[in-house]
Amino acid sequence: MSSAGDPSMSASTIVADTASGCHILKIDGYSHTKGTPTGEAIKSGKFTVGGHRWFINYYPNGINSDAADHASFYLLLDEVKVQLCVNFASLLTRKRPITPADPVWSFTPGNNWGYTKFVKREDLERSEHLTNDAFTVRCDVVVINEIRTEDAPTVRNPFVTAVPQSNLIQHLADLLRSEKGADVVFEVGGDTFSAHRCVLAARSLVFNAELFGAMKKGGSGSIVRVADMEARVFKALLSFVYTDSLPETEDEEDQGTMFQHVLVAADRYDFGRLKLNCEEKLCAHIDVFTEATILAIAEQHRCHGLKKSCIEFLSTPAHMLAADQDVCGACQDLPRQS
Repeated sequence: MSSAGDPSMSASTIVADTASGCHILKIDGYSHTKGTPTGEAIKSGKFTVGGHRWFINYYPNGINSDAADHASFYLLLDEVKVQLCVNFASLLTRKRPITPADPVWSFTPGNNWGYTKFVKREDLERSEHLTNDAFTVRCDVVVINEIRTEDAPTVRNPFVTAVPQSNLIQHLADLLRSEKGADVVFEVGGDTFSAHRCVLAARSLVFNAELFGAMKKGGSGSIVRVADMEARVFKALLSFVYTDSLPETEDEEDQGTMFQHVLVAADRYDFGRLKLNCEEKLCAHIDVFTEATILAIAEQHRCHGLKKSCIEFLSTPAHMLAADQDVCGACQDLPRQS
């Protein structure tokens, strides 16, 4: 019971609700846009983020005379005033997500924000990113919809020891790495991986059947041979089993290929969450070079969301024409499921 001398305590929280999205703008036929005079813009299609409509102005010869040898890109609001964070990226720059360090801008109709000197034209034309007279720009937007104040639970005793975050995942990752107590060995693509039967069985009905059920082969010390799978893919699968996440890959192109193979493995071992995770990641890797392969994988492994994303990508006539030229070769390189 509090004494009469104890001070009263209360708490509140200021919450900023946000909505995020991005718009992919492809400049197809770049050389034909260079005749546009300096200061004149070509508008993108309109798109919606956070319940507001936006469009991008592309200035092939800069927004003003100071930027006449550059291409400029600006985001414009098509309606009422709104606050947001915005970031332009392209194949010419390293993509990064918007962070709390990015400034917040207030937008009104006709107001814009962007890069006056986004890229120098001669640098663009010499780069590998201008392919078949086309390049792509991505605009990420985070809209701040509402800032409100909420009552927070009152802390009765501010000197109570804080409970640390769970380190279960770190302990399981250490268990996989140390191989302590491992009781099963997998042979995959010439490499071997030690693991723990009970962990695998708890995470996958397929592993449960293979290691403890009617599908079990050999004794408790036998080696389980996994065919039709790369060693690095099985290693990524084990990482997910123990840590609920995939190891990161710096090479973005290799990431797309890796997600394709891991999706096939996830379907094979009935990891529904991992499969959906790969579907989501692959949606960001759909382009004219990968679309045919990703669509075929989506068809084979019943990935309805991924299939829908491929079809929406193909609905653009320019994408459809480019994809048709690569479809035959791509189908020959599909990752296989045994």
